[in-house]
Amino acid sequence: MWIFGRKSPSGFSASSTAEEVTQGIDGTGLTAIVTGASSGLGKETACVLALRGVMSPFTLTKDNIELNFGTNHIGHFLLTNLLLETMKSTARESQKEGRIVNVSSLVHNYTYPEGIRFDKINDESGFGTWSAYGQSKLANILHANELARRFKEEGVNITCNSLHPGVVATNLLPHHSPISGLVIGVLKYLMKNIPQGAATACYVALHPQVKGVSGEYFSDCNIAERSALAKDEELAKKLWDFSLNLTDTN
Repeated sequence: MWIFGRKSPSGFSASSTAEEVTQGIDGTGLTAIVTGASSGLGKETACVLALRGVMSPFTLTKDNIELNFGTNHIGHFLLTNLLLETMKSTARESQKEGRIVNVSSLVHNYTYPEGIRFDKINDESGFGTWSAYGQSKLANILHANELARRFKEEGVNITCNSLHPGVVATNLLPHHSPISGLVIGVLKYLMKNIPQGAATACYVALHPQVKGVSGEYFSDCNIAERSALAKDEELAKKLWDFSLNLTDTN
């Protein structure tokens, strides 16, 4: 359990839990689709949203998290695109703001030098576990940025933001390498627990402080700094076109 951290502009910190950051918020009438809700952060997020009255007609689950571009970006890109028109019409008819939240990671700072290896997505040469993971997490941020830009351009009442949940003691990191598993075994008490790890996602999804905020990157329930690559508008547009081409079903 992470016990340190001072409160910042939002009034919350690294030690705040998902229930604490949504205390008193009434989500009745809202609907959420949560991916990875079978365990860990996804499950906690879905449970806390439901606690606040948010309806989840279904959640999307997966047994394993793979360190690849397809699992961590393309699948979410396709799902979001399939839901976009429904979200836009719902936002217009309900007069309520829609919100898309992409869970990224601080590891986006440690991607390949070029950011996204468009010409080598499936190339094993030069592959690095953390660089590949960083690439997928950078893609999550760039995807959110480009969506936010497009929503603003279209005048659509939907926001899109990305976030770093913190270093959380879940079942994800031990699979990266034996060293990671050893480190987690030693330092797990200095990491966030799952309720703390889900806090930023629930904050960005529900809190009134985030109303109208779009294209930002959050950490510990506050707007945070991101890498230069994660701010690159041209890279975000290129990734959008690349992802659209990969998911074209025509």
